[in-house]
This record gives sequence, C-alpha cells and structure tokens, in this order.
Amino acid sequence: MSAPRRVLGIDPGSRITGFGVVDLHGQHRQYVASGCIRAPEGAPLPERIRAILDGIAEVTRLHQPTEAAVEQVFVNVNPASTLLLGQARGAALSALVLANLPIAEYTALQVKQSVVGNGHAGKEQVQAMVVRLLKLNGTPQADAADALAVALCHANHSQGALSALQHSGLRLRRGRLG
Repeated sequence: MSAPRRVLGIDPGSRITGFGVVDLHGQHRQYVASGCIRAPEGAPLPERIRAILDGIAEVTRLHQPTEAAVEQVFVNVNPASTLLLGQARGAALSALVLANLPIAEYTALQVKQSVVGNGHAGKEQVQAMVVRLLKLNGTPQADAADALAVALCHANHSQGALSALQHSGLRLRRGRLG
C-alpha cells in the first residue's frame, strides 16, 4: 500500500486567502485542517503579499503537505481587481515553490465541476459538498471551503491520472515513471 498523500489546497485572495489540508489514502479523503490567512485591514499591497507568503509558509511548516493545488485566477470585469488577485496568487505560489512542493493548478470551473458536479455551482453548494465529502461536523468559512474544494479537485484529478498510468502498464517509483 502506498504512503498517504497530503494535499494543501489554496484559494488565493488579496484580503483573504483560504487554505485546506486533506490526506488521501487511496479513494479515502480525510480532513486535516483549514482556515484563512487574513491580510491586515487597509494594509498596502506589499504588506498583504507578505502576510500571504508568511501565512502559507507557516501552514506548510505546520502540516507538511506532500503536494499543493491552487485555484487559477479568473479574468474579472475590473482589471485592477484581477491584477490584485494575480499578485496574491503569485505570493501563494512563491511560498509553495519555496517549500519545494509540486503544484497543480485548476480553474474555478474545474473545481466546482469536480466537487459539486456543476461548474457553475454557488459558494453554498461548494460548502455543502465539502462538508458532505469530508464528513465535517460544521461548515467551514467560504474561503476555507473553497480551498478544501481545490484540494479535493486535485485528489480527484490526480487519482484519475495515477489510475490511467497504472492501467497503461506504467508504474510510478519515487515520483518517476518506471
């Protein structure tokens, strides 16, 4: 039996960045932790970027994920908002790169489709499915639930890729095809 994998899902935001940690044991998904990294209220952009970078670095030190998944930026009607979100996402990616984690990226549509079955699902539907799939006793904050959904999406996509590789006769050894 292979060692469990630990996925850190990230839902980047310039004010609130959600994180969710899920352990994968074959088809079983187990909740580990989730929460939000909050930038200081009214802080200039460099301080918000620092808060995201430091917050994700702390989460990776504390929970020791083996891989990460990050939601991709969508193009907003407001270019300034899209740019801010992109900078927050860049800070999150930087923290993950500095932690030497393999990183996968998924669009919001992919995440919702994978977790809810509907690419246009609302936040409440995502929260409800995260609670159901991870058998949680309560409902996580929306950004934390989105991050858990990113981690679950990665679990679904990476499990499918692993299964396809195994069925094709290839074997994975120490992260390489053999």
